[in-house]
Amino acid sequence: MSKHAVETSKFLSFVLRHAPQAIGIALDSEGWVEVSTLIEAAGRHGRSIDRALVDEVVRSNDKKRFAVSDDGLRIRAVQGHSTTSVQLRHRESVPPPQLYHGTATRFLDAIREEGLRPGSRHHVHLSPDHATAVEVGARHGKPVVLRVDAATMHADGLRFYQADNGVWLTESVPPGYLDVPGRS
Repeated sequence: MSKHAVETSKFLSFVLRHAPQAIGIALDSEGWVEVSTLIEAAGRHGRSIDRALVDEVVRSNDKKRFAVSDDGLRIRAVQGHSTTSVQLRHRESVPPPQLYHGTATRFLDAIREEGLRPGSRHHVHLSPDHATAVEVGARHGKPVVLRVDAATMHADGLRFYQADNGVWLTESVPPGYLDVPGRS
């Protein structure tokens, strides 16, 4: 991805997940906005993007963070929203036996005490594989990967959802379902 595409991807993540009001747009309850509206609003706020660049970002984003509607007219972030106006309806799914959560070592004390909570997001994000969790954790500092006993959580009635990009979501992960390094 070009440098401009990487910068645009970060911009789209910010606007479509957290702050659509920053450029004066509104997302519908499923997070959609017209691509033309997004491009025009971005331009009014000093971001020069066009449809070809939006399509490049959607197509080349390795985490598949964005989706374009079937008719090609709208765009949204597929998960990770913190804005209260968006309430995506992810499909409830049976998770694999284990899932993983990448975080930074500085958060371990709180996680041991409270488990995983969504913070400002709607859900806790879990990775289907260890390698992805390492990458996620490295974004926040020295990475550590927690193993989540998803099979037992699900058997105990906790719900899991899978976003369009393969990320697993749940409302929280209580400490008893976590394998946290250094736990005594």
